[in-house]
Amino acid sequence: MTEQWLLEGDPAVRWRVLRDLTGAPAASVDRERQRVATEGWGARLLAVQNPDGGWGEGVYSPKWTSTTYTLLRLIWLGLPPGHPAALRGCEQLWQWQSGWRAPETCIVSLLVRITSHFRFPAPRLDELVMHLLERQQSDGGWNCKSKSAAVDLHGSFHTTILALEALSAYDGPVRTGEASERGREFFLRHKLYQSHRTGAVAIPASVRFPAFPEWHFDVLRGLEYFRSSGVRDERLSDAISIVQQARKKNGRWSTYAPYAGKQWFRIEPPGDSRWNTTRALTVLNWWNF
Repeated sequence: MTEQWLLEGDPAVRWRVLRDLTGAPAASVDRERQRVATEGWGARLLAVQNPDGGWGEGVYSPKWTSTTYTLLRLIWLGLPPGHPAALRGCEQLWQWQSGWRAPETCIVSLLVRITSHFRFPAPRLDELVMHLLERQQSDGGWNCKSKSAAVDLHGSFHTTILALEALSAYDGPVRTGEASERGREFFLRHKLYQSHRTGAVAIPASVRFPAFPEWHFDVLRGLEYFRSSGVRDERLSDAISIVQQARKKNGRWSTYAPYAGKQWFRIEPPGDSRWNTTRALTVLNWWNF
């Protein structure tokens, strides 16, 4: 009954349900995923692309309607790699990148992830991946406030999830396995979301699950990363409980208010969320398998 309700949703929901919850054939999943570009939320974002290939009024800001964050949304929705509109957007990102004075780790992470996912042929991609490896802190995390490889800070949950997602998306000659393992261990020492000093929730907002987490860490986003990396560790059990406790009596999960700032549109009204229910069930099925 829950699966049927989910399959009545947007193509961005349906293809994930088919792939992750029903075990549908790959051809069926691919056909549904292709609809992200022509129907529903994904099509609405593609329809507002600027003639120059970007979105909104800038490359990185204003958030959340800039080219960077619109491309990130399209990744989450499932726009397939190599889509022409996304490649035009990536071209805008790399033109902007050429004018950077100093790379900032969070933005580098987003650029690496977007470029890698859409398979944009950027000649300096490996160089930015090396930058991420050089900026990893001694505790295994990353922190965007560290402006030099010589400055060692406690890892930031926000920056670390961005860096790990970027390294996961990257498929090139730079060896990233050791850095990714150290980054995962950083989170595992914190049971994903807890202060290593007190055991309390390190970031209060991380137990909320907005449809688009933007640059912010949250528990569901962290668990999605660990699922995709194939690493199941008992130190994640408290985080799993957070997701389970957010489940409503009807077996579904709610929508959450987006982060403050202009949005293209809100993908779901307040109430039961097909999007979050699909995400949460996928994580719980992986954990309980």
